[in-house]
Amino acid sequence: MDELSQDWLNYQSDHIEALLASHKIEALVTGVQVSPRWVRFTLQLGLGTKITSVQSLSEELALILEAPAVRVSRSAGALAIEVPLPAPQPIHLLNLLQDVPMLPPVTAVLGLNLDGEPYTLPLMAPEVTHVLIAGTTGCGKTELLRSMVLSLALNNRQAHLQIALIDPKRRGLTPLAELPHLIAPVATTPEDTESLLGYLVGEMERRDRENAPPTPRMIVAIDEVGDLLAVSGKAVENALVRLAQRGREAGFHIICSTQRPSAEAVPGALKANLPARLVGKVASGQEALTATGIPGTNAETLMGSGDFIAVVGGHVTRFQSAYTGLLDIRRIVAYLNDSSGRVSTLSPADFSSVDSDQAADQL
Repeated sequence: MDELSQDWLNYQSDHIEALLASHKIEALVTGVQVSPRWVRFTLQLGLGTKITSVQSLSEELALILEAPAVRVSRSAGALAIEVPLPAPQPIHLLNLLQDVPMLPPVTAVLGLNLDGEPYTLPLMAPEVTHVLIAGTTGCGKTELLRSMVLSLALNNRQAHLQIALIDPKRRGLTPLAELPHLIAPVATTPEDTESLLGYLVGEMERRDRENAPPTPRMIVAIDEVGDLLAVSGKAVENALVRLAQRGREAGFHIICSTQRPSAEAVPGALKANLPARLVGKVASGQEALTATGIPGTNAETLMGSGDFIAVVGGHVTRFQSAYTGLLDIRRIVAYLNDSSGRVSTLSPADFSSVDSDQAADQL
């Protein structure tokens, strides 16, 4: 970190302490963490100080720090004030993969956590299995879903993992249409979706009936599941619920995104079987509770554009999601097709010539 950056951090720390002191709140900034999107100032509060007294000053803190908004959160026994950086940087999936060690099978790369370390999600873990991605328009749901699918394809050969894509809006997952791991063309219509899900349910039942090994693992990725269910018949909903309820033992994993995590958009029988929640910015505290399933996450104060929290096994983790531009997607898909599944895993070194910043500029 250069001297100017350190001066800026000290300047902001002094402002935080001064504002709280003016409201007779004893507090000391004891630590600073810098991510590509925001700075996290950790506070030590005086004995007996109420957390709500700091949370109620979020608008005043944003004003004095010259930030559009700040987020006051409690994690791991500490209180923190999270401030957006003036010039946030995206986290490109290809660059991130260079820092990820050999991944366990069927593990998705999500982005960077609070410590600046790669954050991953093992879908075969009992507390995961199926995933719901939720948040408002612009929070980065589709980009996160794409990066998860691509990271799974890059690190699992076709013999071990197959993918089904459902894209009712025809723009979220269709850029992945040429992935060699796909078991069928991207389903974009209710009829195609019903046919694809019917096949998957049949395969699940066959594996159950024959006590067959749960391989290859099947990933069912759905962009905007609420929109899908709104235009599809009951057969689609029933098939999704059956896959969510019984798919784990047969090797099936559902990853779906939605703008509206309410019961009207995502039926309770489906949502109850999506235990892992990846939640971006939502409109209100009530929506945060609906999306995460637990109180007090403050998801309504997230900053959008890839700023997420993960709720897995009752633990909440803040992370910045990975981004994959369309040019990078084309390069990844072309490489995977050239490899024809002959390698067990794909090394990030194979993409050392990819300039992700340049790729983003060309979109």
